Amino acid sequence: MTRTVTLCVTVGCDGSRASRAAAEWAAREARMLGLPLHLLHVREPDHPSRTAWSGDAADALAARHPGLDVRAGQVTGRPADVLADLARDAALLVLGSRAPGRVGGFLAGSVAHAVLARTERPVVLVREGAGHHDDTESRMPVVLGLDLAHPDARLIGFAFAAAARRGTTLRIVHDGDRRPEGEPPSAGPRTLRRVLAPGEILRPWREKLPDVPVAEENLCGTPGAHLVDLSREASLVVIGRQIRAGFGARLGPVAHAVLHRATAPVAVIPHV
Repeated sequence: MTRTVTLCVTVGCDGSRASRAAAEWAAREARMLGLPLHLLHVREPDHPSRTAWSGDAADALAARHPGLDVRAGQVTGRPADVLADLARDAALLVLGSRAPGRVGGFLAGSVAHAVLARTERPVVLVREGAGHHDDTESRMPVVLGLDLAHPDARLIGFAFAAAARRGTTLRIVHDGDRRPEGEPPSAGPRTLRRVLAPGEILRPWREKLPDVPVAEENLCGTPGAHLVDLSREASLVVIGRQIRAGFGARLGPVAHAVLHRATAPVAVIPHV
């Protein structure tokens, strides 16, 4: 039987402040995407349920965002497994997080980490307190961390589209050619980074979305710290997660730093 898929923006909800922030952020994103919003509470067996909150939240979000199709539901099971499974039918999966500075950060809970390991769909992690903002904040740049040795079309396309929806600048941070002056290119896979310059890599998206202002900058210092600094004046930070069969969500040091310390919402885009 053919599976019928209706794309939506799905939010994992548990009634916490972090999930409320995630739901508010997801509602705005769903409106920009023209997609329904699905609030999902996953009830673990033998744990208290907050079903009433999901329904109340759906009504409140629908009132604040006229015209948005908001749905609420509850499923019993392990949250990470259920959310990862439902993410297959989602354009975007949105999860809440405790604010930076607290113990843990975005990956403090096992749920977010496990979902990242299981899904091949984009996941956005929204910190506690980041759900409500004004138009000025929403028009702050979208920041993309780009490894020129492994440029991925899905990652770049997501960042360009996010900037286009917001009518804002796409700020691209890449590693460029970090060889000391006069040092010849080394042999091996890393030599591929000299084949395509940033302009060549980005040209298809700049031609497709010419109204998106693009600001490129070379990496300064360590990648994770640089992106965390830029997150303070960003509406969204976009990073990639390379899918490796059998390895799960093996996050590198850059993703680890950004997910734990960034103040803006972070979109994690899986790619091969």
